[in-house]
Amino acid sequence: MGVKGAETRDRMLDATQELIETGGYFGAGLNQVIAASGTPRGSLYFHFPGGKDQLVGESVRRAGRTIGDALEGLADSSASAAEFVDAVLRSLGDRLEESGWRKGCPVATVALETASTNDPLQEACSEVYASWEATLRARLTGRPDADDLAVLILALVEGALLLARTHRSREPLDGVARQIGVLLR
Repeated sequence: MGVKGAETRDRMLDATQELIETGGYFGAGLNQVIAASGTPRGSLYFHFPGGKDQLVGESVRRAGRTIGDALEGLADSSASAAEFVDAVLRSLGDRLEESGWRKGCPVATVALETASTNDPLQEACSEVYASWEATLRARLTGRPDADDLAVLILALVEGALLLARTHRSREPLDGVARQIGVLLR
C-alpha cells in the first residue's frame, strides 16, 4: 500500500475511533465515517473488505494500542503501583475533560453494545482489555493477588470513567484513585 493509501486508511480509522468513542458502534455508520474522514466510499470497501465490523474492530484495537502505550509510559515513570494507577486516572480524566466529557474509554461502548451479539467485535474488545490487564498485572508483580487486583483496578477505572462522563465531573476518578491508593499501600 502506498503512502496515499495508508493515509486514507488512517483517516478512516481516525474518524471511526472518534465516532465510536462519542456515539458507540451504532453512532458510527459508514456514511458518517465517509463524511468525517473525507474519503470516497470505494476506499472504505477497498481498505476494509469486511465492512463496518472490520473497520470498527481495527479501530478498537488501534485505540487500545494507543491507550496501552500510554499505560506503559506511565508504568515506566511511576515509582509505585499506587502512583501508576493515580497517573492513569489523571491522564484518562484529562482526556475525558478535554473532550467535553465525550471520550471515556475507546472500548467500553462498543463492548457494551456488541459483546453478546458480535463475536469478532467481542474478541477485539476482549484483546484490548486483556492487554491493559497485563500492563496492570506487570506493575503489581510480587503480589500474590496481582491477577485479581489487575482485574479489580481495570473494573474500577472503567466504572469511574463511566460515572465521570455521566456526571461530567472528575470526582468519580479522584475517589477511585484515592481508594486504589489505600488498597495498594
